Amino acid sequence: MSESAPATEEILEPDLPIIDPHHHLWDLRVMLPMFPEPRHRFIETLVPVAYYGFDHLHAEVTSGGSGGHNVIATVFMECGAFYNAAYGEAKKVVGEVEYVNGVAAQSASGLYGDLRLCAGIVGHADLTHGAATGEVLDALKAASPNRFKGIRHQGAWDADPDVLGPPFHAPPELYKDTVFREGFAELGKRGMSFDAWILEPQIPDVIDLARAFPDTPICLDHCGTPLGNASYAGRLEERFDIWRANILELGRCQNVMVKLGGLSMHNCDMPPEGPAAGWSSERLAPLWKPYIETCIEAFGAKRAMFESNYPVDRWGASYPVLWNTFKRITAGASADEKAALYAGNARAFYRLDEELA
Repeated sequence: MSESAPATEEILEPDLPIIDPHHHLWDLRVMLPMFPEPRHRFIETLVPVAYYGFDHLHAEVTSGGSGGHNVIATVFMECGAFYNAAYGEAKKVVGEVEYVNGVAAQSASGLYGDLRLCAGIVGHADLTHGAATGEVLDALKAASPNRFKGIRHQGAWDADPDVLGPPFHAPPELYKDTVFREGFAELGKRGMSFDAWILEPQIPDVIDLARAFPDTPICLDHCGTPLGNASYAGRLEERFDIWRANILELGRCQNVMVKLGGLSMHNCDMPPEGPAAGWSSERLAPLWKPYIETCIEAFGAKRAMFESNYPVDRWGASYPVLWNTFKRITAGASADEKAALYAGNARAFYRLDEELA
């Protein structure tokens, strides 16, 4: 195979059921003009997918030879899309869940086959409102009683602002903040889960949070986001052992799962070219394998799940190539391990049995 590969490859293990537990839907077309030129690298990666709705997601999930990978369902992950200002500042986030619930209903209509897009919905609530967050969580649940599962409140921060760009910086050590944790406690009262997006140097913050709330299910997104851009350029190898030690320590927290993916984001620099770098799964697998195998070592096959992080990860891999890459890495896994990593763990963590019955 040539060094540069087409967007599609022959699908490996086409019958293996997949639940994609992490993707987005958005309309950024109104926001893009707000970013000054020259735009941050991450913003530039989003320009080709400034609008990403049902049709786009359905086309990607079903793309590839012979119908593509056997994706049976997906989980939507919050991304600040379709907020409704009419609900007020705290509850405007409900608009996102309402929109995605409509997309899920469209998919569940049967007009598009058996695939269940957005069978689970992870929304957002600002946990820095403390105990008052409970009212927002209840409104989110009311907007989609069966599909809404929990929230993500991203905590990504770095001293170098070029790592993320201006739209995404959270306050430093957000997950350790007392008022944030008052809001976080409201999740446990309602049996809701929490998705954590941070950067590799912040993994200890998630460890601290998980130990403080051992009964609340937490999922670490994107393998903890290893960094290879901005001031971290060329330092992936240098920082691998630091990342690995923190991942192994986090894996000791039994209430935490990890998502295996996000490695073709621009932050990780795996690959450095993009968007749509055109790398084959044969080239990508050696880059991602040390991170994915370490995560599975730390969490076990029962507390890890593969994710697409689409459309963000279009930076480095088409949808068919991305899942082929994962399958190359797990070629030696048992059938039971694959069943858990590709679908079973996502189904259990996001409580999808009712939607997929």
